[in-house]
Amino acid sequence: MDSVLVTGGAGYIGSHACKALRRAGYLPVAFDDLSGGHAGAVQWGPLVRASLLDGDAVSAAIAEHAPVAVMHFAGVIAVGESMHDPGRHYVRNVAASAILLRAMQQAGVDAMVFSSSAAVYGEAVTETILESARLAPLSPYARSKVMVERMLEDFSVAHGMRAVSLRYFNAAGADADGDTGEGHEPETHLVPLAIRAALGRAPALAVFGDDYGTPDGTCLRDYIHVTDLAEAHVRALERLRVGALPPCLNLGAGRGASVREVIATVGLICGREVPFTVAPRRPGDAPRLVADISLARDTLGWTPRHSSLDEIVRTARAWEEKAG
Repeated sequence: MDSVLVTGGAGYIGSHACKALRRAGYLPVAFDDLSGGHAGAVQWGPLVRASLLDGDAVSAAIAEHAPVAVMHFAGVIAVGESMHDPGRHYVRNVAASAILLRAMQQAGVDAMVFSSSAAVYGEAVTETILESARLAPLSPYARSKVMVERMLEDFSVAHGMRAVSLRYFNAAGADADGDTGEGHEPETHLVPLAIRAALGRAPALAVFGDDYGTPDGTCLRDYIHVTDLAEAHVRALERLRVGALPPCLNLGAGRGASVREVIATVGLICGREVPFTVAPRRPGDAPRLVADISLARDTLGWTPRHSSLDEIVRTARAWEEKAG
């Protein structure tokens, strides 16, 4: 069984990717310092508990497990935090990625699927965003993703590394079998926060701005089910193993939903209204981010199958109730 090193494999998206990898016949090796992930989410292969900033630990894990490729999810993701603590994002996202890439290059591991973000685009100037759109990141978090994408390009030129940056939009939902789900501490994502507010497990939801130039004034986002994301990662890996891919691919549902639409859907599925308050706009937030996913459909033969807002909220609610 070929192994794949999955950095951040104990985290939200990484753990779903590990399950998808195991189903596809790979052995996922989760490399995670558990600063944001959970040991209980590592169910489909071994866990190497270490930091990507420890180059010796990275090299040792690659030597021990001989991965055919790396899926790179590890990093910090809070846009708001990055605005007042950019250094943490540049160290954990950029410096750590450089250490990982150097270790891969020295060991002859030449394939990476990188977890990038739609945040690299900044404010959209079209209804849907193509991969060719101008990059205009609005936050240090988003700039850190651009920097890693550029590093991948350089390693591709210098060392023949085959890599793809998957720019996904808003990951949401949970595994339908209840094996893994979202568990950030602190939680910053809209869907779980809205569910917790509806269930009385969290304070009223804060809606950051209701005066954007969108149909109902709240931010518009493209929500993709995490299971669809995981499937796309496996397909990208399998394509990389036999040839090249475009340097970046958008992953989303291809349609947008506003914050108010998410609140309404959560209210219907939970059977209770979501209490919320309107707060000032949050620095670094774009009004609208919706993906054009035609390139991913064409190159990966992939179509999101679980990304209706109803299925996202139903699976997320089931996970919240299981997790307590």
